[in-house]
Amino acid sequence: MLPREPLLRNGHLLAMSSIVNAVLGAVFWVFATHWYDDRTVGLNYATISAATLLSTIGQLNLSDFLVRFMPSAGRHTRHLVLVCYLASVLCSVLVSVGFLLLVPTLNPRLDFLLTPVTSMFFVAYTAAYAIFALQDGALTGLRHPGWVVAENMIFAVVKILLLAVGAALTLFAGILISWAGALVVALLVANAFLLRRAVPRHETEAPEAARPPRLVGYATADYVGSLFRMAAYSLLPLVVLNTLGPAQSAYYSLAWIVGYVPYLLATNMGSSLIVEAAHAPGQLAQHALRVLRHSALLMAAGAAAIIVAAPAFLAFFGPEYAEHGTTLLRLLALSALPNLLVSLAVDVARMRRKLRLVVGVQLALCVLVLGLSSVLLPVLGLTGGGVAWLVAQCLLALYLLVRRSRWLPQAAREKEE
Repeated sequence: MLPREPLLRNGHLLAMSSIVNAVLGAVFWVFATHWYDDRTVGLNYATISAATLLSTIGQLNLSDFLVRFMPSAGRHTRHLVLVCYLASVLCSVLVSVGFLLLVPTLNPRLDFLLTPVTSMFFVAYTAAYAIFALQDGALTGLRHPGWVVAENMIFAVVKILLLAVGAALTLFAGILISWAGALVVALLVANAFLLRRAVPRHETEAPEAARPPRLVGYATADYVGSLFRMAAYSLLPLVVLNTLGPAQSAYYSLAWIVGYVPYLLATNMGSSLIVEAAHAPGQLAQHALRVLRHSALLMAAGAAAIIVAAPAFLAFFGPEYAEHGTTLLRLLALSALPNLLVSLAVDVARMRRKLRLVVGVQLALCVLVLGLSSVLLPVLGLTGGGVAWLVAQCLLALYLLVRRSRWLPQAAREKEE
C-alpha cells in the first residue's frame, strides 16, 4: 500500500516504475540471451549503452532541470518543455554523428553501425531516447508519477513483442530495432498526455506572476556533473568489451541490470525530494532526513535479497551468466548502500545550488570507477568491476559523512545530533 505523504508516495511510484521496467527489462534480456548468441547480445548491449550515454550528453541533463523547475514554470511550462526538447534533439544528433565518425578509432567492434541505414537509425534512436528521458522529468515535475509508470510499462512490453518479431526474422539488429520501435510508441503516448492535458492544467492553475526560470549557469554545471555520473554507468560496459571481449561484456551488462535496481530507489526518492522541496523550500532539511531513513530500510532489504538470490536471478539468463556474474552482482548490490548517501547528498546540494559539490562528487565517482576498473578487470575479471563500484561508493559516502556540513542543511544536522 502506498504512503499518503506525497514525498514518499510519489517516490514509491517512481521506484515502482523503475522496478517494473527493470523486471520487464530482465525478461527482455532473458529472451534475448536465448534467441541470440552471446556475441550478438554483447555487441547490441554495448551499442545501446553507447546510445544511452550519447543521449545523456545530448539531453543536457534537462530531465533533472525539468524536475527542479517545472513546478515553478507557471504559464511558461509548455514553452520550457518544448525548448528543452528542441535543444536535446539538436545536441543528440550532433554527438551521435560525432560518435559514428570516431567508431573506427574508439571501438572497431561496432563497425556494423557504419552502413548508411544503420547510421541514420542510430542517430534517430539517440535523439528519441533523449526525449524519452525528458518526458519522464516533465511528468515527475508536474507530479504525475503514475504516468511515468504507465509509459515505462508500455515501453517494456512493446520492446519484448518486437524482439520476438526480430528473432523470428533472424535479424542481427533485432535487439536494437525492438528498442527503437518501443521508444516511438512510448513517446507518442506519454507526450499526448503531457502536452494536451498535464501542461495546460498546470498553466491554468499557475499564478499570474510566474516566470520561466533563467538559470543557464545552473543548468550548465548540473549537466557537467551528470555527464561524469553517466560516463561511469555507460562507459564501463565498453571498457569490459574492449578488455575482456563481447561474451564478458554480456555477463557484466546483465548483472548490472539487476544490481542497478537498488540504485534506482535512491534516484527516484531523490526526484520526489526535489519536487516537494521546490513546492516547499523550507522543508528541505526535514524531507532529506525523511527520505534517508525511509530509503535506508528499503535499500538494505533489497540489497540483501539480491545478494542471497544472485545466482537464481542470473540463471534466468543462462547458466553461464550465473557462473560468471554472481560475485559481480553481489558486489554491485552492496555498493548501492553507500550510494544512497551519495545520491541524497547530490540531490540536496542541487536544491541548495551548491553546484561545485554536485560536479565534484560525480567527477570523483567517474574517475574512481573507471580508474579502478581499468586496473582490476585484467586481474580479477568481472569481479574487478564490482570491487571498483563498491570501493568508489564507500570512499565517497565516507567523505560526505565526515563533511556533511557542506551539503546537509543546518536544521537537519541539529536534529541528527
